[in-house]
Amino acid sequence: MTETQPEYMTYDEARTRKVAAEAAIAELELAKIRGELAIVSAVVSAWEDVLSALKAKLLSIPTKMGPIFAADDDALSIQDKLEKQIRECLDELSNYDPLSNPSGTGVAFSEPEGGDGDPEATAKANRKPVGRPKKTAKFSE
Repeated sequence: MTETQPEYMTYDEARTRKVAAEAAIAELELAKIRGELAIVSAVVSAWEDVLSALKAKLLSIPTKMGPIFAADDDALSIQDKLEKQIRECLDELSNYDPLSNPSGTGVAFSEPEGGDGDPEATAKANRKPVGRPKKTAKFSE
């Protein structure tokens, strides 16, 4: 026990603590249902996804714009094109939803728990065989 609580409790005190704890848990569950409470791990995961997508978008700019800049020797034109590309990336990321597109790959995922069962939420499987054909067994007589 803590310094403010005695080492022993009466039945009534213990029951009062239990009821208060249950009420606090019920309030947290209600806040979660209302969307007023966020799970820290879910928020961290969502931010990691957003920042990963941002990193990927920004790192793709040199690959996209390199050939264009190589053909252009006007600094103002290059600056305008680069700014346009950066704004395009930022606009795309402003609409980013980590719940529907966590990896930024264009493939949506279904939620592991409590999903709505929408069949379009998952990527379709490619049923083609992978690798070389199996060797057939030769029987000698």
